[in-house]
Amino acid sequence: MKISVALITLNEEENLSSTLESVMPLVRQGQGEIIIVDSGSTDRTLEIARSFGAKICNEPWKGFAAQKNSAMEKARGDWVLQLDADEAVEPDLATEINLALDSARNLVGFYIPRKNFFLGRWIKHGGFYPDPKLRLIRRGAGKFEEYGAHPTIKVNGPTGRLKHSLIHNAYPTLRGYIDHMNSYSSSGAELAVAKGHRNFNPLNIVVRPALTFIYNYFLRLGFLDGREGLLLHAYHAVYVSWKYSKAWELARKASSV
Repeated sequence: MKISVALITLNEEENLSSTLESVMPLVRQGQGEIIIVDSGSTDRTLEIARSFGAKICNEPWKGFAAQKNSAMEKARGDWVLQLDADEAVEPDLATEINLALDSARNLVGFYIPRKNFFLGRWIKHGGFYPDPKLRLIRRGAGKFEEYGAHPTIKVNGPTGRLKHSLIHNAYPTLRGYIDHMNSYSSSGAELAVAKGHRNFNPLNIVVRPALTFIYNYFLRLGFLDGREGLLLHAYHAVYVSWKYSKAWELARKASSV
């Protein structure tokens, strides 16, 4: 059973080696392939990719969903595993994938749980685990649909669930997390405007973020993740405020044109 591993990259030299090393059991055993669509890396990303035998395509940035779909469309395997460059496959997950695909029958995809790490700590509460993601699909069975910075794969057909996890080394530093939230809030603002959030609304800018923090930190037990959990949920609430503030800003600019 041939597996294609598809990734998109831009200056991912810090993460890429561990990501590609983790999928080698899948690639070697199934005579598979690694496909990378890069959008202009200036660090050692491409050098690292070549060292793992990846097939590299250089393409301008088209948006998250379009870029990921471009990588998956180049796959020639029976199944496609789509990963982000800061994710890695647990050794037990690689074994489980091989066994699952041998008996997949009528399934067109598999949801995989994800362990999210923040400042080096696995975040187990507050809605961050098991965080299932549909990332393993039959070639041609589905594609990503745009949803801001977090596009999701849509498939037609039955899906299964795997037990072992992806390791998501998303935010090793506070600066990196805040930078990402700044970028993600801009993408989220565009979606908010499309959904009709155009006015300056203190409920969205102040009250909604506060309720988000209370819900995730207290009701969903985020406080059990210690200091890292406190910082994560505090700054996630700030992200919500930024998103609706930027939505108002976008709408105001559009109306003045």
